[in-house]
Amino acid sequence: MLPSQSYVNISFFQPPAFLMIGIPGLEAVHGWISIPFSCMYTAALTGNCLILLAVRRTPSLHQPMYYFLSMLALTDVGLTLSTLPTTLAVLWFDHSLITFNACLVQLFFLHSFSVVESSVLLAMSFDRFVAISKPLRYAAVLTNTVITRIGLAIVARAVLSLFPVPFLLKRLNFCPNKILLSHSFCFHPDVMRRACADITINILYGLYVVVSTGGIDSLLIVLSYSLILHTVLGLASPRECVQAFNTCVSHILAVFVFFIPSISMSMIHRFGKHLPATVHSLVAYVYLVVSPVLNPIIYSVKSKPIRKAMLRGKGQG
Repeated sequence: MLPSQSYVNISFFQPPAFLMIGIPGLEAVHGWISIPFSCMYTAALTGNCLILLAVRRTPSLHQPMYYFLSMLALTDVGLTLSTLPTTLAVLWFDHSLITFNACLVQLFFLHSFSVVESSVLLAMSFDRFVAISKPLRYAAVLTNTVITRIGLAIVARAVLSLFPVPFLLKRLNFCPNKILLSHSFCFHPDVMRRACADITINILYGLYVVVSTGGIDSLLIVLSYSLILHTVLGLASPRECVQAFNTCVSHILAVFVFFIPSISMSMIHRFGKHLPATVHSLVAYVYLVVSPVLNPIIYSVKSKPIRKAMLRGKGQG
């Protein structure tokens, strides 16, 4: 009975937990590395919460552009919180264990917030297109009801796209000797490669999610700005062109800050297996931390109303 029981036990294996790592090769200085990470997480949460507070407390900011900015800030808060507990646990306390189910939950929220951010950036490009191309109909097109529906559609899209992912992972047979992850958080391509089973379905579905969300969103954003550029170049005076383009600078920077690290991380996971593990870790942290940190800075620097409202909210706090 014992041999047959052993066979049953190992014929399908799911690890009770995975082992996470911080930055490979730099384990001895994780305590020092945790200082800039803690500062960046604090800056991300503080900056984005100040934006949310500023928009909520300032009636003059109750406009479509700033509602979408609030969505972006809320998404950045969620993206930050999805990795903060495990990353700081690894760096501060060398606590590297995460249970299998907790890992699935984390990667679901991590990828869901990434899809939401991509969708919000697309919605913001549509907002800029309507504001510049049809300024007289701007308020009529982007009503509060329409913005609410866009927000709900964005959340529904992310949840429906990522909902199958944990179940596709749970069906896999994992290798008992492959429980060490490449990051201090659970990332879908990283987790599925710990399996000893055929992961073709996981790869294809992951590719479908990337193409149907970030891929389509990036193309539509480029299309929106092509139409915006066509409209701006048709304006009468150079001064009007500059004014119209200035309203888009913050959003363009936010798009670059999100999509460049996102594309880099996807490319490295697919084609950069020969690269050192340190490169994989650093690109992942840039993707997850830099965007939530920089977005509040970009909008507070380029948008005077936001900057004033944030300073006023900070003073009241």
